[in-house]
Amino acid sequence: MLKARLAIAVFTLLLAAPAVAGDWKDSYKQVKLGVTSAENEKDRMARVEPLRKYLEQELGVPVEIFTAGSYDGVIQALASGQIEVASLGSAAYAAAYTESNGNVVPLVTTQEQDGSTGYYSVVVVRCDSGYKSLADLKGKVLAFADPDSTSGYMVPYFNMVQQGFDPKTTFKDIPFSGSHEAGVIGVVNKQFDAAATYINNETNGIPQRMLSKGMIKAGEACWIWQSPEITNGPVTARADLPKDLMAALKAAYLAMPTKAPDVFKTVMGGPTATQKAYIEVDHPRYQWIIDMRAWQKKQRRAG
Repeated sequence: MLKARLAIAVFTLLLAAPAVAGDWKDSYKQVKLGVTSAENEKDRMARVEPLRKYLEQELGVPVEIFTAGSYDGVIQALASGQIEVASLGSAAYAAAYTESNGNVVPLVTTQEQDGSTGYYSVVVVRCDSGYKSLADLKGKVLAFADPDSTSGYMVPYFNMVQQGFDPKTTFKDIPFSGSHEAGVIGVVNKQFDAAATYINNETNGIPQRMLSKGMIKAGEACWIWQSPEITNGPVTARADLPKDLMAALKAAYLAMPTKAPDVFKTVMGGPTATQKAYIEVDHPRYQWIIDMRAWQKKQRRAG
């Protein structure tokens, strides 16, 4: 009798196993993916639409793209539970971690061909401007991208102060352009003297991508300052998501470079992209960004 009961119990568990594995789909009929505003809306949507279709196929549920006019819109949507996952820069991840009281977790980040997993903030000027260093920009207008941009604000601001160039006193004005591309265009059109953006290396980044898209011409935008390496921003999920949903998301991203190489190339920025893979990351890797963000908030409060 005991053996019969044990056999029935084991059989019942085996029958239930597939249902447990698919439980997250009972609660999440669709997955919403947040994308920050590093570029213009048309190009942003063209870049992420293949990703949306790929994730939809891999996850087996509809995937919806969520965009906002600022980084903060995506950060707040993630922190408030309106979306499940987002592609964030390091500073945006730090903001989401703070705003959600730790209710976000990094899943993966990108890796370059040389094995590195970082990028650099740069200050761009017109190549014919004559500006060669930050010292040359004293009394000029330097545009940052967005208050929650890692490479477009947080890192350059922090490092400029460390190097003796307090942006509030060094430059005539430090407006926000709204996006990386808008800042570079503003420089080329002489709206700004300089703008902060990012590069991955000498051949890939915002200026190079804009050149390949015909948004700027060769020899119009040059960078005169470069930050220390910044850890690539993570694909970030809410920490309260079902573990099997997070595992499915992570698996989909990790498989993309080999399973859907054309999608991966498009997501990375097209022909100039140099990334080769996604790799897993954890929270401690971004703690210094959170600390930097806290320092900056303290500076603002101090006036």
